[in-house]
Amino acid sequence: MKNLFAKFKAGLQKTQTKLTHEIKRIVSRSPKLGPQDLEELEAALIGADLGMQVTEQIVAAVKRGYETQGGEGADFFTIAKREVEQSLTVKDNALRRAPAGPTVISIVGVNGTGKTTTAAKLAHLVQGRGHTTLLAACDTFRAAAIEQIKLWGQRLKVEVIAGAYGADAAAIAHDAVAAAQARQTEFLFVDTAGRLHTKHNLMQELQKVHRVMGKQLAGAPHEILLVLDATTGMNALNQAREFHKAVTLTGLVVTKLDGTSKGGMVVAIQKELGLPIKFVGLGEQADDLQAFDAKQFAAALFEA
Repeated sequence: MKNLFAKFKAGLQKTQTKLTHEIKRIVSRSPKLGPQDLEELEAALIGADLGMQVTEQIVAAVKRGYETQGGEGADFFTIAKREVEQSLTVKDNALRRAPAGPTVISIVGVNGTGKTTTAAKLAHLVQGRGHTTLLAACDTFRAAAIEQIKLWGQRLKVEVIAGAYGADAAAIAHDAVAAAQARQTEFLFVDTAGRLHTKHNLMQELQKVHRVMGKQLAGAPHEILLVLDATTGMNALNQAREFHKAVTLTGLVVTKLDGTSKGGMVVAIQKELGLPIKFVGLGEQADDLQAFDAKQFAAALFEA
């Protein structure tokens, strides 16, 4: 757990440094918080992409704390940590399991968010917990996507079900589910092609991939995880909304948290869409994808 906190802390370094510097500057000016101070605090939180809802929640709680306890008793960081942790704590952020047979997990998102890498890292994570895994290369469009997932498969010792470039993604998904059933594999991770959330025809194709898997195995895919790039900040919210409309997401994976000062978008997106953040990417290595922990995340974000 300590190691996980260290990873969160390192991954959120850019966001945390910028945010705490601003907050300390504002709260140390005076033992009282006036309207201007509160406005500046609000701006600092919005600047870290915490979103309007959670920002207002934190500022209201801080204001209450200062009114009841004064500057000495009300610590901004403790209050902010508590509010963010409460906002992010959900009951269902573990990976779902199918009642019987393989658990099929579809990895979706726009181009360049790190879906292929995420699929491989998730397989590695689940394998480390003692489960059997398979990868399906259903991105048959992007140059080198199949080679990329096969390389990850070799490196992590996970078999990859793949076809040729330009092949029908739904047919490969069907074969991958059949292979997982025949081998009694516990988890199948399906890497889908990156698609813009605004392209209707590509969204229909994704729906087809999911329908075909569902015909082969009732209930599949059991999880539909949207991969979001943290460096895009609140733009990720629009992607999440549109994907959710098209395929009913079950959770989110936020990558590249280690390269952004907008790490607060994790809070804003979960708050607005009510979708659990299941995993976060905190670096390049295979084990830098971690199960999301609200308490550790809030502590790393507001470590004074």
